[in-house]
Amino acid sequence: MDLRYPVGKFAFDGTLSDGERQSLIDEIAATPEKLRAAVAGLDDNQLNTEYRPDGWTVRQVVHHVPESHLNSYIRFKLAVTEDEPVIKPYFEDRWAKLDDAHTAPVELSLDLLDALHSRWVWFLRSLKPADFQRTFRHPELGIVGLGKNVALYAWHGRHHVAHITSLRERMGW
Repeated sequence: MDLRYPVGKFAFDGTLSDGERQSLIDEIAATPEKLRAAVAGLDDNQLNTEYRPDGWTVRQVVHHVPESHLNSYIRFKLAVTEDEPVIKPYFEDRWAKLDDAHTAPVELSLDLLDALHSRWVWFLRSLKPADFQRTFRHPELGIVGLGKNVALYAWHGRHHVAHITSLRERMGW
């Protein structure tokens, strides 16, 4: 197994049925609970363990998830309220090197993720099917549709939870 992609690389065929989209939103809704369960009972040494050689620590992964999902939430809001807005990417690798990503208690990010996902999922469930055809422009990735972004962030949550759960399994934690 490729430790970088324990659930496989993201793939999207370009279409989502209403049912598929709702399942993905349900998956986004479940991410905070799954991430919290993935780190339950881990001590500081375990939280400071890299999930793979030369990878982020469990703590960095936990802090990364709400940072990334906050950016996505804003991108959704921009796409729904503006015509093809240009979004600002961020350097997640640099954010992961900041002191808070190395030292802050994971509970801060777990609580942030709970609140964020409650609000984000409420917003996503309020959208009409046509809203998911709206787009934003990513300076590096080009035009991104909201349907694809829902699929990406359902995968993103699974992806990072699996980094932690696969590490726990390998380490016998």
